[in-house]
Amino acid sequence: MQTTLASTQIPHRMPRGRFENEPFTDFSHGRHGHEMRAALSLVGDQLGREYPLILGGERVLLPSKFESRNPAKPAEVIGVHQSGGVGEAGAAVEAAFTTFTAWQYAPLEDRVSLLLRTAELIRERKFEFCAWLVYEVGKNWAEADAEVAECLDFLDFYAREALRLAGSETPIQYPGERDDLSYLPLGVGAVIPPWNFPLAIAAGMTAAAIVTGNTVVLKPSPEAPTIAARFVDVLEEAGMPAGVVNLLQGDGPHCGNALVEHPKVRFIAFTGSRPVGLEIHEKAAKPRPGQIWIKRTILELGGKDAIVVASDANVDEAVEGVLAAAFGYSGQKCSAGSRAIVEDPIYDVFLEKIRAGVESISVSDPKENPRMGPVISEAARRKVLGYIETGKTEGRLIAGGGPVATEDDGYYIEPTVFADVPQGARIAQEEIFGPVLTILRAANFSEALEIANGTEFGLTGAVYSSSPANLDRARREFHVGNLYLNRKCTGAMVGAHPFGGFNMSGTDSKAGGPDYLLHFTQAKTVAERLSR
Repeated sequence: MQTTLASTQIPHRMPRGRFENEPFTDFSHGRHGHEMRAALSLVGDQLGREYPLILGGERVLLPSKFESRNPAKPAEVIGVHQSGGVGEAGAAVEAAFTTFTAWQYAPLEDRVSLLLRTAELIRERKFEFCAWLVYEVGKNWAEADAEVAECLDFLDFYAREALRLAGSETPIQYPGERDDLSYLPLGVGAVIPPWNFPLAIAAGMTAAAIVTGNTVVLKPSPEAPTIAARFVDVLEEAGMPAGVVNLLQGDGPHCGNALVEHPKVRFIAFTGSRPVGLEIHEKAAKPRPGQIWIKRTILELGGKDAIVVASDANVDEAVEGVLAAAFGYSGQKCSAGSRAIVEDPIYDVFLEKIRAGVESISVSDPKENPRMGPVISEAARRKVLGYIETGKTEGRLIAGGGPVATEDDGYYIEPTVFADVPQGARIAQEEIFGPVLTILRAANFSEALEIANGTEFGLTGAVYSSSPANLDRARREFHVGNLYLNRKCTGAMVGAHPFGGFNMSGTDSKAGGPDYLLHFTQAKTVAERLSR
């Protein structure tokens, strides 16, 4: 029997005009700098609060808790959260499953309006959300602002895409029939976002799921739980019915695995590391007792992204792009340009310019808006420093190479560059996820492309060249999901650069593109014979 949701308080609104990306904030403008400092003060007064699980609209507190801490100042607690386990995972799925029976039939206008109203509320508090990103995950102001803008883009874009999808038609009408094509929701989804984009990716995957009629169990990374909790609060304020999005906090081995394996979970949307993503994919492939569907996985798993610098490139522009891609957000992006592959004729000049550029990178507390802040945790710092020690045996260290000591014991690492790195080196093949750039020499453009493609990943890449022939070859032969020509390999824009990669970089789901919502739906055709 079809059930109905209780009356919602979602103000009805529809998109206006064409989609446009949210503009970035110019913090050199005095007013914007003042507003950001005011937001940092406001959010600073809210640090250390406790946040419940939200299961079917109910606030749940547990005896077992964990803390989120500021990576720039580890003694500072950002939020206290409930450590959910197998029982809470089951309760979250049941709440989402019960709500799905009604939410799948909610008017499309309600679902679209929920996304647009959520975007309005976040836009009104843009600097506050920027401040939460500064405190909890160590982003500088520009990186935080870009993430909030991407969150707003996802909400607006997916609202519009849901309306477009609702107007789908069969390619032809067969004679004597009325033929309909519709895209139905799948059911309950597990949404598992990463800590490095804890607002934008959490919002994007969640919005795509719920606007198409699914319900969600949102399980954030334990490194960034507070931002997810704040996002769910805004969804509720926008009028989201209880149980549409259920907030489950906890670690991966316990509540995460229970969520992935639950027979009532229909799909898993995950962004994170390759090992965890492959484990999720494997677990999802195994049917559980009572499961009546093949689970779907929507995975984005990282990269070892290369920027090719041809001998005819504008070297200064290439250096600028490589530095931004390698050290933006301390290299903690799946799209980070962690390899620069430089043709021999300009190799030495490129190295000197890179060395000089790295020396100008400021490293300090992101509240002060330096170019580079900390890595996310002590475990991450140990891992990255371990790779740096390996790199000292595999290449020639030309910049950085160690930790940065601060009075607050933040998790800082010097921006580090290795030159003369062979293609098979660990630091040239494995995703480090930190401020480490490896530079490889190529004899010519053909060899540069061969080196670029010589990893198990295929997420992003870039080519700097003034030769149309080189750029055309890159279009054909550079095997990545997102290729950028004469610009850096980070900073995908919703709508313009649908994001997702090849090989071990994931399922190429193309977030922010016209095909993305299809991953959260199943197509149904209905053919009705007309009376003669």
